[in-house]
Amino acid sequence: MELVNRTEISEFFLKGFSGHPALEHLLFPLCSTMYLVTLLGNTAIVAVSILDVRLHTPMYFFLGNLSILDICYTSTFVPLMLVHLLSAQKTISFIGCAIQMCLSLATGSTECLLLAIMAYDRYLAICRPLRYPVLMSPRLCLLLVATAWVLCLVKSVTETVIAMRLPFCGHHVVSHFTCEILAVLKLACSDTSVSEAFLLVGAILLLPIPLAFICLSYTLILATVLRVPSAAGRRKAFSTCSAHLAVVMLFYGTVIFMYMKPKSKETRISDEAFTVLYAVVTPMLNPVIYSLRNKEVKEAARKVWGRSWTSK
Repeated sequence: MELVNRTEISEFFLKGFSGHPALEHLLFPLCSTMYLVTLLGNTAIVAVSILDVRLHTPMYFFLGNLSILDICYTSTFVPLMLVHLLSAQKTISFIGCAIQMCLSLATGSTECLLLAIMAYDRYLAICRPLRYPVLMSPRLCLLLVATAWVLCLVKSVTETVIAMRLPFCGHHVVSHFTCEILAVLKLACSDTSVSEAFLLVGAILLLPIPLAFICLSYTLILATVLRVPSAAGRRKAFSTCSAHLAVVMLFYGTVIFMYMKPKSKETRISDEAFTVLYAVVTPMLNPVIYSLRNKEVKEAARKVWGRSWTSK
């Protein structure tokens, strides 16, 4: 019977903002612009960090990976969301929904770990400057990033398989603009406790624990910076770290609101608005925050831009 109930669903209807036509007309140009800025800004950071040898350091290696994650994350659902904002046919196939769910979970989860890795990198660079080149070797950088990607992919595949194997008994209207796992679980007509338990464990491992690690790292960084006798040295350290802290607060604040708040059966419009905030706005702001607050990135961008025009 469970198999029959499951095969009744061949596609899902993504309700999204369909009950608010005026909001859809407003969101399309806004989200299109933000997605374009996200692609251009993050691609520029990746290109600059590769082309300028002065940026071949652990900090910019991690920043480049963060930019790649932002591009992948937003691309899992924003293009389809833009199509649905202009169309009355807001459907996605069962397989497409599962793939979208898995990829968005994997990239979002990896970003949580990567932000913690970046905090650790800043801690070593500021608090252990003499041993930093040895402690944060290229091999360790690759190992940290690869481990984060692999662990989060395995976690996301497991959560997706458990969620999509549940019987939906013909319920196919997802009260969201993407196949967000919490919204899909609300359609299940059987016990979802196993899936919810996996999500809770994952949320604890990827939200409060990395956030506590980040807070500890920056507490130690602050204590070290305040002991620096040079005012210029303190300003440089604060400038480097403030960009990362701004990204951390924006990303973790909105994600914790979504995944650690009490669950309700009905999805409110505020939930979708917060999803837009952390899933569309944050990836757009990341390159802006890092480039505006980072003198090295701006100088490297000018150098690469000037070289490209000279070659023409």
